Amino acid sequence: MPKLSRRPFLTLAAGLLAAPCIARAATWPDRPIRLIVPVAPGGSQDIVARHSARALTEILGQPVQVENLAGGGSNIGYAAAARAAADGHTLLAGADTLSITGSLTPRLAFDPLDFAAIHRSVRVPQILVVRADDPAPDFAAWFAASQRRPPAIGTPGHGQLAHLLVEQLARASGKAWTHVPYRGGALALNDLMAGLLQGVMINIGAVTDHVRGGRLRALMVSPETRAAALPDVPTLRELGFPELTSVGWHGLLAPAGTDPAIIARLNAASREAVKRPEVAPRLAALGVEATDEAPEVLQAAMRADAARYAEIIRRFGITAA
Repeated sequence: MPKLSRRPFLTLAAGLLAAPCIARAATWPDRPIRLIVPVAPGGSQDIVARHSARALTEILGQPVQVENLAGGGSNIGYAAAARAAADGHTLLAGADTLSITGSLTPRLAFDPLDFAAIHRSVRVPQILVVRADDPAPDFAAWFAASQRRPPAIGTPGHGQLAHLLVEQLARASGKAWTHVPYRGGALALNDLMAGLLQGVMINIGAVTDHVRGGRLRALMVSPETRAAALPDVPTLRELGFPELTSVGWHGLLAPAGTDPAIIARLNAASREAVKRPEVAPRLAALGVEATDEAPEVLQAAMRADAARYAEIIRRFGITAA
């Protein structure tokens, strides 16, 4: 009796298993899409998500409905997205906190890195601002003054990227700075204006108008290249701190296991969304920088950042608030 090859049967079996996925991708989306935003309305992460949702609604032909699930340092929204069905009808408006929260809160009910990356929609530079009447004319003079008199620096929250940058700069100064976390950047900026703080580390979108209007002065930004919104502000790399360059981001992710074909379609749609004439100027006004990146770029950045931030959190003994 001739020996039959198993290859045709294995190929047929693989095709049968793949067929439902192909069918799902071909008909997706067939109902409204839920976009979980893990922060309260009003901040840059929420604003970017809403601009994206409106554009994606037109591109995909189905309503993209924003749902704010704030609390727990974004972990409530992250957990809800992680539990959702991986069918492309639930998305997450994620941020750089996904690379921090796993080290800061080890016993999470979800893996912050186990999402399917779609698109790093925008890069969000971090910026250090002081009052316009601060006597230091630039970062070098301000940093030298901080070594004589350690400052109190406000941030939008404990365990955020701004907090990690403050801790690193304080260590570089050789002094113990006072980190003052707030429930959002607006409160920190109010106290800076009132003279209760010597500086605020925050994402650039929250202060661009204040800096341009002369109410605040920017001393440095944290990416490796200057921010398009405030091109006169030097980077930490230029100022002699190349190891501290970090940049925040807002972007789209999906539950792990989402069909790669759906991820590819969402990536293309998101890249188109941030370029649209009704969206791009609004993002630029926020000070954030739209990207044209593949899903793999965001996935790799999340993992690389998580390893780096874990070391910072361990070294400085930062714990959950």
